[in-house]
Amino acid sequence: MKRKVKSWLKEGKWIFFLPSITGVSIFILLPLADVIKRSFYTAVTGEFTGIDNYVELFQNQAFLLAVKNTLRFTGFCLPILLGLSFAVSIMLSRLKQVQLFKSVYLFPLAVPTATVVLIWKMFFLKQGIINSLLNQWGMNAVDFMGTKAAFWVLVFSYVWKNLGYTVILWLSGILSISDSLLEAARVDGANERQYIMRILLPNLKPTLYTITVLSFLNSFKVFREAYLVAGSYPHESMYLLQHLFNNWFTNLEFDKMAAGSVCIAIVLFLGIVLLQYLWDKKE
Repeated sequence: MKRKVKSWLKEGKWIFFLPSITGVSIFILLPLADVIKRSFYTAVTGEFTGIDNYVELFQNQAFLLAVKNTLRFTGFCLPILLGLSFAVSIMLSRLKQVQLFKSVYLFPLAVPTATVVLIWKMFFLKQGIINSLLNQWGMNAVDFMGTKAAFWVLVFSYVWKNLGYTVILWLSGILSISDSLLEAARVDGANERQYIMRILLPNLKPTLYTITVLSFLNSFKVFREAYLVAGSYPHESMYLLQHLFNNWFTNLEFDKMAAGSVCIAIVLFLGIVLLQYLWDKKE
């Protein structure tokens, strides 16, 4: 390995990475270093406060609520999205017109956020379609966005938005598996469960890792739909870190934002490292 590195440096191949390294340094590493620095200073006076911003952060009830809801949201959404998309991808992989369905499943990604919000309002607000049907059936209307049901509306919107893209990733992995391997399993008498557990999943580990990481990161970026439907202060069950950061930005509480950003970056980094560790361990 050391010989390869020395040869790589000696031959000057590192120069091809220079543009990428420069871009990452300017647009990612330097801003990150600035955020870390700001997390130890006050926002207005620029006075050094040590870890006071972090202490105040973990004593902030809004922050603790947002962290709890975000982790809960991720904990529910990841298994639902992974399981549902995998089941759908298996069914689609057996269809002859799979390419057509792949295009259809990407449709949610092309829908503008404003249109998605309009759909959610039509269905889930107090005057929405669902409550109109409940009234017709003689049942009481439910204020979905004003009760704990708001959390499940958010989960539904996340799964709906990301299902198609995740299905495409699963399909890419499934269709890349050799047909001879699948036919051999069928000839050997493998049932559906054995086919999935012993043929499909072992050959889809790289795909599973990619999907898990992307879905994990995307679960921290669910904000626009929830904000446009319920505003800056939605029901507490769907008050996520994105809402909190938006409110801190509005109030110019940049010191809290910086400290919170550092904590989130650490959590995301540790989460990805843990996934990589589990992946390597299984290998």
